[in-house]
Amino acid sequence: MTALVLTIQVALPLALLLWLWLLPAGSGIGLVLQVAGTGAFLFALARVAQWALPVWWLPHLYGLLWLAAAAAALRRGGPLLPASAAGWSAVALGLLLLGIGGIYGARAVSGRAAPPVEVVDIANPFGPGRYLVGHGGSDPLVNGHMRTLDAAVDRFRPWRGQSYAVDFFGLGRFGLRATGWRPADPAAYAIFGADLRAPCAGTVVAAEGDRPDFTVPQEDPVNRLGNHVILRCGAAEIVLAHMRQGSLRVAPGDVVAVGDPLGQVGNSGASTEPHLHIHAQRPAAPGAPPISGEPLGLRIDGRFLVRGDRLAGAEP
Repeated sequence: MTALVLTIQVALPLALLLWLWLLPAGSGIGLVLQVAGTGAFLFALARVAQWALPVWWLPHLYGLLWLAAAAAALRRGGPLLPASAAGWSAVALGLLLLGIGGIYGARAVSGRAAPPVEVVDIANPFGPGRYLVGHGGSDPLVNGHMRTLDAAVDRFRPWRGQSYAVDFFGLGRFGLRATGWRPADPAAYAIFGADLRAPCAGTVVAAEGDRPDFTVPQEDPVNRLGNHVILRCGAAEIVLAHMRQGSLRVAPGDVVAVGDPLGQVGNSGASTEPHLHIHAQRPAAPGAPPISGEPLGLRIDGRFLVRGDRLAGAEP
């Protein structure tokens, strides 16, 4: 996992930037395609990849470096068409990068549109802090939860209600999600222990708070929600999962108002590192698994959040 992240999100962008800076194409068409291709690819990577690892602001730095390298490259003169095989290779690579970046970048941007289902509006569920969306949006490229929409896969049916879920990481000092690269101690993560508040007025229909918080990357794939709260707010249910052991402040049957304390973020259930999972669904059928209801979209503070978006927690 670490090697893959370093390769795709650090080594590859730096290699493309160095190619543009140190080896600009020798022809006009080559330069244009080299600049456009590297820009499109970096844009798509910024939108598609999860930037909790290594850090959320790294794509912005890549963008500044690309602007500087592109400006330097485009100042160079040369013939319109390449005069050598190496020149045509640069054209081909630029076209390839432009195609890949265009396709994946367009898909990531399209994921910002609300899904073709009812969308539920809720308030900010966080207390003070800064948070980064790891999964969110209406395209599987930016929201891995959407794979559970596939009704042909039997094992997804008990979880189908979470198909448009949003996952949040915390942002700590320097925008880092944790102290260290991937520490085992869940308390080293910025979101661990973050206060959670009721994002809607309703009734607590389920609450569990005694399951353990695992060391990273252990998880419980059977009790997937871990410690959790399910709120019935009108015709929808809001599910908050992976909460901290012993932190719950509510019990089934409690009536809550917007902003009432619910508990804290933890690392219980099917969570390989501390994060908040939140989704909206219709109530599950009687006797069915609790998150098997019809999935609904979710807007938080009026925003349909997508991978890479940031959210500031509410003040006290």
